[in-house]
Amino acid sequence: MAERVLITGYGIISALGAGIEATLDALKTERSGIDCVKYLETNHRELPVGEVKYSNAKLAKLLNAKYPVSELRTVMLGIIAAKEAVTSAKLSEDDIRNAALISGTTVGGMDFTEKHFNEVLEREADTLETEKMKYNDCGCSTELIADAIGKVKMITTSSTACSSAANAIILGANLIKSGVVDIAIVGGSEALTRFHLNGFNTLMILDKSRCRPFDETRTGINLGEGAAYLILENEKSAHRRGIKALAELKGYGNACDAFHQTASSDNGEGAYRAMSQALMMAQLKPTDIDYINAHGTGTPNNDRSELAAMERIWGASLPKFSSTKAFTGHTTSASGAIESVISILCLQHKFAPANIGWESPIKDFAVPVTQTSTAEIKNIINNSFGFGGNDSSLIFSNIN
Repeated sequence: MAERVLITGYGIISALGAGIEATLDALKTERSGIDCVKYLETNHRELPVGEVKYSNAKLAKLLNAKYPVSELRTVMLGIIAAKEAVTSAKLSEDDIRNAALISGTTVGGMDFTEKHFNEVLEREADTLETEKMKYNDCGCSTELIADAIGKVKMITTSSTACSSAANAIILGANLIKSGVVDIAIVGGSEALTRFHLNGFNTLMILDKSRCRPFDETRTGINLGEGAAYLILENEKSAHRRGIKALAELKGYGNACDAFHQTASSDNGEGAYRAMSQALMMAQLKPTDIDYINAHGTGTPNNDRSELAAMERIWGASLPKFSSTKAFTGHTTSASGAIESVISILCLQHKFAPANIGWESPIKDFAVPVTQTSTAEIKNIINNSFGFGGNDSSLIFSNIN
């Protein structure tokens, strides 16, 4: 029998605040973290974003971080969330030494690169300034996060656009199921950058107002930033350590429809396959799903395509569903982990978060959760869909 994959710890930082308690409070009180740009050095002040409410200087002070970590926002956000997860799971140095760290990011150290690119460009390629460019590498961010939490058995970086963190979770689960490690620290971290913001703006998919996923009048994304990590652990290890599991990762699926570089197919083929695979692995029927934490970016294409995929599985009788990106913004590569933590909070505290900002349905039967409410939730699907059709779905379940 394959190993059960338990979640024994978690940590998070986003526009909703730093830590599990701040996140839970914001969700229950329907307090969005999306606001005007404050810290990102950009000319596009008109675009709402889900910024973490700390400057780099404040983050560095919280961590007592030195250069270069003090200049790398993705790394600092990742360290804060990863340390909370490690503490939550009560991992010892020996536990960490035998664990894998798998982190998802696509932006990596781009914020640092933006500050120093011109000075490097003006000099010869073999000068010391070029050393600064190495921090742009996504893998470098993961290594610096690992340095902050302790020596680990193995380190890997997942970079598959907006499904990066979800795929980091899947890889960690596969390592546990195959017996490579007993414990995996998995998730992702992503900071806002000009490269980031300008790129999505060029695609003309950013909303100049607060985003409204699954609303007929939706016009696009609000970008966000943040980090979250889960501690995945096999049952034997959790029992040995005497740690109580928060939830179980019961199933997962990954599919690539390769329909378009940025758009999803009209019938949601990749999303349909990812959710179907997750249900099959979990040995659950569609009717066993109590809530879907949808990818729900707020773009005309994504929401229509995701609903089409959901309709192929559930027909017109959809489970409760909502997008929490109206709370956090779209945290891109970190979103799979941030929304996994939110999903686990929904399981633990028995509630379904509101799809804030929603007013009118795309289809008559496609009405998301309009008000955060108490709900008996045993099984949740969390969707993360990336550019190029790299689509991943995770099923989190209560511990039986």
